[in-house]
Amino acid sequence: MNYRNRKPRYQSKLPSIWLALTLICSISQAQSGFESLFNGKDLSGWEGQDELWKIENGAIVGSTHGVTLDANTFLIWKGEDAGDFHLKMTLRLSGENNSGIMYRAQPIDDAPYGLSGNQLDIHPRPEYLGMYYSEKTGRGIVATRGQKAIVTDAVDEKAKSIPEITGDLGMTPEISLKGWNEYEVIAVGDRVIHKVNGIVTVDVTDRFPGVPREGKIGIQLHRGPPMIARVRDVQLKRLKGNAAKKALEAAYFEQGDSVNENRATPTDRITVVEGFEVELLYSVPQATQGSWVNLCMDDKGRFIASDQFGGLFRFPAPEPGQALDPGDIEKVPADIIAGNGLLWAFDALYVGVNNYEDGSKSGLYRVTDSNGDDQLDKVELLRQISARGDHGVHAVRLSPDGESIFLITGNNTEPTEWSSSRVNTNWGEDHLLPRMPDGRGHNRDRLAPAGIIYKVSPDGKEFEIYSHGYRNIFDADFNADGELFTYDADMEYDFNTPWYRPTRVNHVVSGSDYGWRNGTGKWPEWYIDSVPAAVNIGPGSPTGVAFGYGAKFPAKYQKAFFILDWSWGKIYATHLEPDGSSYGGNFELFLSGAPLPVTDAVINPQDGAMYFTIGGRRVQSGLYRVTYTGDEDTSPVNAKTSGQRARNLRKSLEQYHGVVDDNAVKKAWRYLDHEDPFIRSAARIAIESQPPRTWVNRALKERSASRQIPALLALARVEGIDPFHRNDSHPPVNKTLGEDILNALLNIDFDKLSETDRRGLARTYQVVFNRFGQPRPALAMKVTVQLDAHFPASTMELNQVLCETLVYLQSPTVAKKSIALLKRAPTQEEQLEYARSLRMLTTGWTNELRTDYIEWFLNAANYRGGRSFEIFVENIRKDALNTFTEKEQKDLAEVLARKPEKKSPIEALTAAAMKGRSFVKNWTMEDIAPYLDESLEGRDFDNGRAMFAAAACYACHRFGNAGGSNGPDLTGSGGRYSAADFIDQIINPSKSINEQFAPLEVTMLDGTKHYGNVVNLNKDAVVLNTDLYDPNQRVSIDRKKVAKMGTSTVSPMPPGLLNLLTKDDILDLTAYVLSAGNREDRRFASR
Repeated sequence: MNYRNRKPRYQSKLPSIWLALTLICSISQAQSGFESLFNGKDLSGWEGQDELWKIENGAIVGSTHGVTLDANTFLIWKGEDAGDFHLKMTLRLSGENNSGIMYRAQPIDDAPYGLSGNQLDIHPRPEYLGMYYSEKTGRGIVATRGQKAIVTDAVDEKAKSIPEITGDLGMTPEISLKGWNEYEVIAVGDRVIHKVNGIVTVDVTDRFPGVPREGKIGIQLHRGPPMIARVRDVQLKRLKGNAAKKALEAAYFEQGDSVNENRATPTDRITVVEGFEVELLYSVPQATQGSWVNLCMDDKGRFIASDQFGGLFRFPAPEPGQALDPGDIEKVPADIIAGNGLLWAFDALYVGVNNYEDGSKSGLYRVTDSNGDDQLDKVELLRQISARGDHGVHAVRLSPDGESIFLITGNNTEPTEWSSSRVNTNWGEDHLLPRMPDGRGHNRDRLAPAGIIYKVSPDGKEFEIYSHGYRNIFDADFNADGELFTYDADMEYDFNTPWYRPTRVNHVVSGSDYGWRNGTGKWPEWYIDSVPAAVNIGPGSPTGVAFGYGAKFPAKYQKAFFILDWSWGKIYATHLEPDGSSYGGNFELFLSGAPLPVTDAVINPQDGAMYFTIGGRRVQSGLYRVTYTGDEDTSPVNAKTSGQRARNLRKSLEQYHGVVDDNAVKKAWRYLDHEDPFIRSAARIAIESQPPRTWVNRALKERSASRQIPALLALARVEGIDPFHRNDSHPPVNKTLGEDILNALLNIDFDKLSETDRRGLARTYQVVFNRFGQPRPALAMKVTVQLDAHFPASTMELNQVLCETLVYLQSPTVAKKSIALLKRAPTQEEQLEYARSLRMLTTGWTNELRTDYIEWFLNAANYRGGRSFEIFVENIRKDALNTFTEKEQKDLAEVLARKPEKKSPIEALTAAAMKGRSFVKNWTMEDIAPYLDESLEGRDFDNGRAMFAAAACYACHRFGNAGGSNGPDLTGSGGRYSAADFIDQIINPSKSINEQFAPLEVTMLDGTKHYGNVVNLNKDAVVLNTDLYDPNQRVSIDRKKVAKMGTSTVSPMPPGLLNLLTKDDILDLTAYVLSAGNREDRRFASR
């Protein structure tokens, strides 16, 4: 510590106190100055349809009981039009209808008491409550609850606004319309914020042309079912200049009431692996120091922390056993905010800025000491990079050779100009059938490239695209072998769909595309043009990562890759092991708490401890230290791993990525059929980097199918143009080359291919069709015949890609075959995959097949998934109905008119598998244990898979590429459990609860109890998922009103799941799970 530059403690605290008082005063001022628009006695100043409005018990009462409205009608404030303002009112709604608050509204000439324009919607559907609706303008829903958005002139085919979603404000807490609720509108310029009970529900910058910036205020009575709207406490504050700015700032400050003290999660709510100890070093004061999201260490061993929305702070590591003295914390004088990535390198602090308020100020910055006084005061913008929301510019990491830096960006970061690229820049979405954008509008217009990792020169002038296709990577780190790893986010809206991808650890290899595309378009990890994850983790919200190098921890934790999960409040230790030229591995829960929104972690080489922060999204922030106090040896270990020979081979191919070299094709070609998918991918990318004229003929004439398939894929990716990316500068579609590629694929003998090559062949067909267009009918028929002969296949993955391709080709047999698969598919993910493809099919249907398809939708109405799940299913249904002929609509009118029969999600999912079954017995371990001693040979694979569904395992557990996300992934169970242990977990679920998914028992100050898993946080709101079978069944609690919180000793997994299964069913199920779903496993040899 530099004591000469340290101010006395009483002096260092004064600016913080003054800043806090200033902020509190400014917020208080923003709340004053309101005028009342309702006197509580009569309707003075208001006008509306007389028979509908009255005063009752000091409230305005509007009722449509006994009245039939032809159109929506409004009670309108007659005062001066409101432009920039803050409007508040308290409203209570009764009846099966909705209401709304109009503002900046315009009278409708031919409709007395009619208004058009902006509306805060008061609606019983949670996603519509508090949303931004445009009444009678044709724009309709502009932004639903929880959306932060920018609206331009973009519209869909129905002239509805297409918002650019820039953030997720959440859907909590749950709000009942039966009671009184306070509604607020803050409108300043083109920005409008809606609030319900103090919580922001939408935040929209509306730049749609012609939207009025001033107008009337009105209260809606909606036509339709009878309703009553009661209103009181109507207040308006007109805003100008600085007052307007303060009102916008105050909208997000301290939502909700404070009851308990604001301090970080205490250590008695944190669990850590045995032998380790956690200390709470500092609770960050929100008003003066914000909420910390990043940590790094400078060249003097001091920490630097960044506030997500504010500045930088510097402090020393506290002495062992001591807390951080607030007087030791310095505010870094540099004029820079919103640091989401920090790196000390080249005698400077590099900052990845993700400016949430102004995305144009995001980018890569360098901060230095201008005059040698040990104060970071000089700020340089090295590269402006536009970004929006949480998925923007993030971490900065130093390369292993110390000569460059790596910049990590999320998928809402606009690609910046690059000087070179290791990735093929002939970008493609490469969807054969039309993808469906997210039903809630999230990133619906975001195309590749997205989620990019750049290699950058220290001066910030040279940017090279190193890898892309990630969703929202926040951090990355290099291992001792010089390999880069990151932890990518899932899309929680996609839960229980086939396009859901869990959070996962990815090995960042040169030129790779990890396949993120928007909506339903996310690539499966088995696509030939992508590469698989190193370790799939599960649901979560990834933030910081760090290898344990330098920690005074036992050997396995020194080598561990620590990954942080913000929403679930966990730090996992990932144990990576070489797997060919890449890595695989497993993970364990290292540390967890509730709530514990972990944001970043750093190993301090001086004391060998891990330091981590909690914070983000203005939740209570804190600094913690983890030390090892156990008895194991903590001597430094050699962290390098075996497998260097394979990695060297991959790297020898990567040297050609993005570089034209005469030796590249010769060197890479022989590795196109390598058994290692990362080497195969590196070889293909090396070839894609070379001029196609030097290798096109070789690709078309290659005799080895295993080499020809990736070579033809490379040719299509280089020479074909994806329709989403085609522009006027591109040449016409090269139909001749497209047909040459198709003919070469037709010459491949499908029967002789491995499963991997069969998937690769079908996927290559998809890319060729997408980039070169519909083939001639004769050629299309040949491809149909080739693929149809092998559909259905023995694996879900191959069936998926074959079904898609045959639907595209309008195969006359695919309807019958796919409906059969749909009816017997054990998981809703697999069912959705077939249903999604069939929506585009117009041939081969019979009334019987159509009926089966419609009945699937009736049953699927009971399925549950992420927030967009029901919208996805409905959109699939709408597309499907558009393919019905008039005759089919007439013939099937009765079944089309049916309403879904209400069932539980489990009943809907398992009904087919359990049909005709009855109670067998209440199985105990004593009953089944003698049979588990057998070798489980000669089991029935198909029955095992069916029983996995029948026992409702898929409802909560992921297995392979399907299943829920509220329980442990069972794919690797064979490496963790014996047969007896596995069945014991099912029969006695509370005997040993997996810590990753252990539910919490939360006791509130008033004695109320809640049970569930923490899935989100927003300021002081902690959101619990309370139903394993429904990811949207949630409750929001105020963390400051919590009396105690602990892990429940009762598993959410119900007992008795095996009671309808026979002994053979249980043994088949066990063999299926322990084999990881491998049909070729020895357990399934002929009986």
